[in-house]
Amino acid sequence: MRHSVAPNRMSQAASQVTNAVAMNRLLEKKKEYDAVAALERVTTLFLTRIEGLADDCEVMADAGQVHGQVLEQWQNMFRVLDLFLANRQQHGADDSAISESAPGERLVRVPLDELQIDATNSSRQAC
Repeated sequence: MRHSVAPNRMSQAASQVTNAVAMNRLLEKKKEYDAVAALERVTTLFLTRIEGLADDCEVMADAGQVHGQVLEQWQNMFRVLDLFLANRQQHGADDSAISESAPGERLVRVPLDELQIDATNSSRQAC
């Protein structure tokens, strides 16, 4: 007697449906994983940019403090210049009086341009 093939066909159809559902679910999970991986890459890039901005802000804050210190010194510089001019007026505007003055009472002009050129040349030679 011959066995019926109809029950086998039913089980094959059921397993094909199960396989199709599993494949669809697998594809959905793969898409979800790819989306999360892309999100992680973008987040890492965003974090790198934010850290760069934070470093720039710290540099600007330090520069602001330095500028504040420099501006604070201008008052002292003007006070020193006023004292020098007052002392100079008391002793007369004569050049000989300035040359005979005590050490440290004469203003000296420092050539900053030459110092900056020397500094840039030495830094280029160091590289």
